[in-house]
Amino acid sequence: MSVSGVRVKATLTALMMSLLVAGCGSSQPADETLVPPEARGTFPVTVEHKYGSTTVEKQPSRIVTLGLSDHDAVLALGIRPVGAVDWFKERPYGKWPWTQALWGDRPPEIVGERDDYNFEKIAALKPDLILAQYSGMKKEQYDKLSQLAPVVAQPPKFEDYAAPWREMTRMVGRSLGLAQKADDLIAGIDARFAKARAEHPEFAKLSMVVADTFEAGKFSAFTTTDPKMIFMTELGFQPHPPVVKESEPAKNVVDVTSERFDLFDADRLVWLNSDAGAEARVRADPVYGRLKVSAGKRDLFITYENPPVGAAISFNTVLSVPYAIEQLVPKLAAVPGE
Repeated sequence: MSVSGVRVKATLTALMMSLLVAGCGSSQPADETLVPPEARGTFPVTVEHKYGSTTVEKQPSRIVTLGLSDHDAVLALGIRPVGAVDWFKERPYGKWPWTQALWGDRPPEIVGERDDYNFEKIAALKPDLILAQYSGMKKEQYDKLSQLAPVVAQPPKFEDYAAPWREMTRMVGRSLGLAQKADDLIAGIDARFAKARAEHPEFAKLSMVVADTFEAGKFSAFTTTDPKMIFMTELGFQPHPPVVKESEPAKNVVDVTSERFDLFDADRLVWLNSDAGAEARVRADPVYGRLKVSAGKRDLFITYENPPVGAAISFNTVLSVPYAIEQLVPKLAAVPGE
C-alpha cells in the first residue's frame, strides 16, 4: 500500500472512531428532562422489524426519527425527538397544527431529507434510539446506524412506505416501552372513524378516487397502499375498481394523461392541490369536463396547506388523522349526491 493509501485509511478509521465515540448515546444515562414521567416506559423491550429484531434495554431519551412521519407517533406518546428528517420541505416542527404545541421550544435537528441521512449529524446527537418506520432505509444504512444506537427499522411483512399507520404507531409504542399507551391512542382514533361512518352511512355506498396533478398534462390517482386512500377507506368509501385494476405493486399512484380520465370517474373524486394553479388546470381540460363526477359537481379540491388538510391525510399519522377527520368529513358530506 502506498503512503497516501495508508494516510487515507488512517483518516477514515479515525473519522469512524470519532463518530462512534460521539454517537454512543446508548451508554449515556437518560436525560430525564426530555422524558416526562407519563412518557416513561417499561424496559427492556425487543421489537421485530424488517432487518431482524432490536432490544431496547432502558428508557431512551435522545430519539432520532428517520421515517418521514415517525416523529408524530413519538410526540403523541409524550417525547420530543432530538433529530428528524425533512419532508415536504416543512422542517417537521411548528408548521402543522397537529404538532405545533407538542414541539414547543425544542425543535429537532434536521438530520437528512427523506432516505438520505446525514450520519455525522445523527452521531453528534448521541442518540439512544433510532426509529425508521415510514422509510426506505437500506440494510447497509441500518448496519451503519446500529453502531451508534439501537435501530428499529421498518415494520416487517410490508413494503416500504406501505405499513398502516396503526402498525407503525404500535411499533413506536413497543420501542418506547409504551405499548398500552399506543393501543389506547389507536382505540381513540378508531372510535372517531366509527363515529364518522355511523353518521355518514352513505360513504360506504360510494367509490372514491384521490388524485393529484404534479405537473401539467400528467394526472395521478393514488392506489390503495397510499395513506390518502387508506384514510378514505377508513371513512367507509370504496376504492374505485378501474384504479385498482391499473395499480402496480410497490407503486402508490397510477399515472395517466387526460385521455384516460375515465379511470377517475368515480362516485367521489378528491383532488389535492399541489400548486396554486392545479384546480384551474384540471377544470380547463375538456375531457375532464365531460366526466360524470365533474359534471355532477361530485369532485372536491382540497389544499396541502392553508388549511393543511391534504398534508394531514398524506401524513396519515396518529396525530394528523384526528385533524383530518375533523376538517375533511364535513366537506365530503357536503358534496352533492347522485
